[in-house]
Amino acid sequence: MSVLGQPSDASPSQALQFGPMRAVDLEQVLDIENDVYSHPWTRGNFLDALASGYRCCVVRVGQDLIGYFLLMLAVDEAHLLNISVRRDWQGRGVGRLMLNHVAALARKEGMSSILLEVRPSNPRAARIYRRYGFIQIGLRKNYYPAADNGREDAIVMRLVL
Repeated sequence: MSVLGQPSDASPSQALQFGPMRAVDLEQVLDIENDVYSHPWTRGNFLDALASGYRCCVVRVGQDLIGYFLLMLAVDEAHLLNISVRRDWQGRGVGRLMLNHVAALARKEGMSSILLEVRPSNPRAARIYRRYGFIQIGLRKNYYPAADNGREDAIVMRLVL
């Protein structure tokens, strides 16, 4: 695990530790996933991502798992499949620091850009991505499951590295 600092009462950039996601982390990952999403990934989704060799990372402060991301590499483009911050850590800059880690990893792997999808009903995440430099390049109609057996579009965004 790479350590960016120590005290848990310090700023997030000084306290975050990034490391590989392991099957043993899935209980905590699923707790966050089920809390922050209306249509969360399943244990099977995460196990499939781990088995597929995607770059799956957890973020900790001390022993507390506070976030994670899953990044799929394809030819010269990375696809950010999932990035989540535990609710009580949101609004502290953790998401931006995680995006820094995602971008550094993608660059290290020779990727030229990062793609992601975000729900229009998640404007907070969309704002974070825009501020980071992602631009909207498309819209996937009826991409996500939504309430009452409905569907929701996905905003497709890209960051050139």
